[in-house]
Amino acid sequence: MSAPILRVADLDVSFSLRGKRLHALRKASLELAKGETLAVVGESGSGKSVLCKTFLGMLDKNGRVDSGSILFEGRDLARMRTEKDWLRIRGKRIAMIFQDPMTALNPLKTIGEQIREAAALHRGMDRKSSRLAVLETLERVGIGEPELRYRQYPHEFSGGMRQRAVIAAAVACRPEILVCDEPTTALDVTVQAQILDLLKSLQKDLGMSLVFITHDLGVVASVAQRVAVMYAGQVVEQGTVDEVFHDPRAPYTWALLASLPQLGVKGEELYSIKGTPPNLFKEIKGDAFAPRNPQALEVDFEFEPPPIAVSPTHWARTWLLDERAPRIEPPETIRRLREWLAKRRAADATARNDGPGGVP
Repeated sequence: MSAPILRVADLDVSFSLRGKRLHALRKASLELAKGETLAVVGESGSGKSVLCKTFLGMLDKNGRVDSGSILFEGRDLARMRTEKDWLRIRGKRIAMIFQDPMTALNPLKTIGEQIREAAALHRGMDRKSSRLAVLETLERVGIGEPELRYRQYPHEFSGGMRQRAVIAAAVACRPEILVCDEPTTALDVTVQAQILDLLKSLQKDLGMSLVFITHDLGVVASVAQRVAVMYAGQVVEQGTVDEVFHDPRAPYTWALLASLPQLGVKGEELYSIKGTPPNLFKEIKGDAFAPRNPQALEVDFEFEPPPIAVSPTHWARTWLLDERAPRIEPPETIRRLREWLAKRRAADATARNDGPGGVP
């Protein structure tokens, strides 16, 4: 992997709620290389969106960074406190696409003006040049008749078109990192495939790094080079897509991958993770996943596992990687992943060769 453009180390983030503190991130660590796509996956509430919002200084007012670092091109974003400092980073250097475009767009302003204001603010352009830049960007993201669309309002766009407009607003500022927070969840399968292809094309053209937050492991197989798996506010495993899909090591990663419905066998009950995630208001002792892991070791209930290297690009937080641990095989479902991943990639390649339409 090339030198990271972003390095998060031992990041702790908490929120004050009803007189108590909720520890949303606990020693979260990950790295993002220049020009790559990193997928961040995990159950709802695992801390994916909170982690990525810290890159842009977008925590809610009751949230704070307690410790750790976020190094972006040598600067520690975790130490930044003023909105003036964040405006030099947010949008201009690191931008974000949100899950619901209707909440990201102002219904009272035309699409073109919303994008133009962002470009003018972050790129120091005058009205004429920023308008021309917006028209070029609208065309780049696949919005036809840019002159007409510039003057229209969000309610006049379809769901897929609104998502393209939000993407246009983000890339109009030419950021180095684009964070995509489940940008295809509310879209149908055909439009989802088109948006994914668009993001990959923009990344190649503009040289951006992408952070892709998603629940859909099929999307991960299609767009990402590396994966960070999150659970209870921690990154429990990180590696290349091949490493995490073909040779997962953390028990939570096993469980998450085994839950893929595509790996189910006709006549057999689909796998599901038993129990619920831990209460983040309380102190967590040992491995946070241990109470839901039927194969947990005694040490898992007493001591938190450190990150242990599997290869130079792959590590996991699990005591199973300790040389003293017994050998425990992953579930049978995990062995079907290689075949499924190969089929998925073949389908993606066919779709690209056949033109528009996407992967079913």
